[in-house]
Amino acid sequence: MLNRQVFSVAAKRLVRGQLPIQSTRSVAVLSSALPPSASGSASTSPTNTSATALSRHFSSISLRRPPPKHKQDSGNGEKKEKWRSHAVSLDFGNYQDDFEDDDDYYGNANAAVAAADSSNAGSSSSWHEEESELAQQVQEIQRQKDERQKRWLENAKPPVRVPIIDERGRAYGRGGRKTASARVWIQPGFGNVVVNKKDFVDYFDRMTDRESILEPLAATETLGRFDITATVEGGGLSGQAGAIRHGLSRALNHYNPDTYRPPLKRLGYLTRDPRKVERKKIGHLKARKKPQWVKR
Repeated sequence: MLNRQVFSVAAKRLVRGQLPIQSTRSVAVLSSALPPSASGSASTSPTNTSATALSRHFSSISLRRPPPKHKQDSGNGEKKEKWRSHAVSLDFGNYQDDFEDDDDYYGNANAAVAAADSSNAGSSSSWHEEESELAQQVQEIQRQKDERQKRWLENAKPPVRVPIIDERGRAYGRGGRKTASARVWIQPGFGNVVVNKKDFVDYFDRMTDRESILEPLAATETLGRFDITATVEGGGLSGQAGAIRHGLSRALNHYNPDTYRPPLKRLGYLTRDPRKVERKKIGHLKARKKPQWVKR
């Protein structure tokens, strides 16, 4: 109890700065620095011997704060050191000479170098061969491309059209419409039109058929400049008139394609009309007409 009182008084005075700071303090040293009132009471006590023993026990206790855990000694007496990553060497190469026979080692190394040189030479030759093959392939592709471009340019050019005129100065054209076919000849004249050795006014009674025949001449502004001779067969008068018009348009195109072709082509007179009468079907009254359907 006495030692506890002495220790508490000494600790308070140490905090207030009334005692000198030493590296190690014990209860005996602290009791010597106390005033006579505190120390006298300790000396007159019958338990002086026990106080001396307790002072020896507390003499090894430090009054300072204990060190942190990472700075304390381990149980086996070795201090635990902190890992210093900045001091670690990053060179992991093996610089030790573990070969017992240096001659064999360097001999094998020379053989490996020679083999590598030979393989490099072979690879360089193969590389040159591949390069030459690639160059040939590129040249072939370029040649084909040039040929295609040349063909495209040739095909893009407008065809050269020349007049087709026989020894008698006539141009010929063949036309068709529905089931009728006509052969037409034109030559410079005064605008006479003969169909199957008849005047076309006598052959075609309807005015629409006559106008249909003269439409190509009106389109090319050549009315009264050519004499027309035509032979037609098959179909009716409407189909024959359409066939003569088609043949007359082709004959004008053959006579002077540079002048007469553009207006005839623009108006569609050079195109064969594919329309025909549709055939009758079995079970139908006509091509599309069906008998009346009766439910019962």
